[in-house]
Amino acid sequence: MSSARPLDGKVAFVAGASRGIGATVAAALARAGASVAVAARSETEGRLPGTIGAVAQRITDAGGRAAPVPCDVTSEESVEQAVAATVAEFGGIDILVANAGVLWLGPVETTPLRRWQRCLDVNTTGVFLVTKAVIPHVRARGGGSLIAVTTTGVTMTDRGANAYWVSKAAVERLYLGLAADLKPDNIAVNCLSPSRVVLTEGWHAGGAGVRIPPEMIEPPEAMADAAVFLAQQTAAGITGTIQRSEALTL
Repeated sequence: MSSARPLDGKVAFVAGASRGIGATVAAALARAGASVAVAARSETEGRLPGTIGAVAQRITDAGGRAAPVPCDVTSEESVEQAVAATVAEFGGIDILVANAGVLWLGPVETTPLRRWQRCLDVNTTGVFLVTKAVIPHVRARGGGSLIAVTTTGVTMTDRGANAYWVSKAAVERLYLGLAADLKPDNIAVNCLSPSRVVLTEGWHAGGAGVRIPPEMIEPPEAMADAAVFLAQQTAAGITGTIQRSEALTL
């Protein structure tokens, strides 16, 4: 008989799971025993590779439980429908990984307003909407874990400003405050960022041509391992923190 896995019986909602960090995290949560809602807009192949159906299929082919869930994190109606579909499929939600994001690293003075607004809509408001929607379901389970994916760029003020770092800084403030609000409900609330750079499809598309030396590159599996660890937390464990992936996995 196989030994119990740390997330057996848990349900995870992973926003932004059609590629990159989100897809890797979704697969790792499933290997740890969770049933996973693979949530994103990408139902068909677009400019970037990866779909929610393909990610969910890879998980089920490997023996896990997953369902593709269409979700536009900038739409409250879409988010609510995605969360409802997850609860209908798996019976509840214990874990949120708010990973959906867009990248824009251009200088402020040359940033088009639409780029600025897009970063805030997806990276900040999107986290707010999915978090708001899942809280009642996690509370109903007697506790659980909320994880927002952020970036070390938040602290790199010596390297200037851009819309991406600003949007992620707002998420960190949101989650640090939310940890205090949800502690009585036994819900852990943490932020997780790569210690170094994960060269995802989104990075290659929006990284503004920035060249990253090999020693500054981190495999997405480091984020996945850290997310599995944080997914096991409740308010009795680690909460109200900003974690770096390799600090949890080394």
